[in-house]
Amino acid sequence: MGNSPRESAQMAAVERAMVALRRQQSRHSLARLSARRGLRSGRVGALPDAVFQLLDAAEHAAALGRALTVTEAATALAVDQPRASRLAAQAADAGLLRREADQTDGRRSLLALTPDGHAAVKQIRDFRRQVIAEALRDWSAEDCADLARLLTRFVDDIAAITDE
Repeated sequence: MGNSPRESAQMAAVERAMVALRRQQSRHSLARLSARRGLRSGRVGALPDAVFQLLDAAEHAAALGRALTVTEAATALAVDQPRASRLAAQAADAGLLRREADQTDGRRSLLALTPDGHAAVKQIRDFRRQVIAEALRDWSAEDCADLARLLTRFVDDIAAITDE
C-alpha cells in the first residue's frame, strides 16, 4: 500500500479499531457482560478473569498437542511467573486445571485442563460467539464472511511481523 490520503485514513481507522478492541479487552467487557447475564456464578464465577485467560492458553497448547508450562502461561498472560503460578493454583483449586510433572524436566510442571476446565472453556467460547453473533446480526452473510476472512488474514499478517 502507498501513502495516499485515502490509504492513510484507512490505516488510521484500522489503528483506532485495534485500540478500541484492546481497551475493551483490558476493561474485561465480555467478562462483565457474562456476569450481568448470570453466566458467571458460584465458585468458578468468583475467579479472576486471568484464570479464564489461563484456561484459554492451556486449551490452545492442547490443540497444538502439548501441555502448557507455567513459564509459557506467564508469557501468554503477560504476567510474571509467580503470578502465573498463583493463577494455576486457583484454577487447580477450582478443579479446572491440574498440574502434571514434566517427565523430561522434573523442575517444571505442566498445566492441563480437567474435564470441568474443558467445559468452562467451551462455555466461555460459546458466550463469546453468541456476543459476536449479536454484534453481527444486522450484517449480510457476505459481510460476515468478508470479516471472518479479512480479520483472520490481518491477525496472521500482524503476528508474522510482531512474533519473535
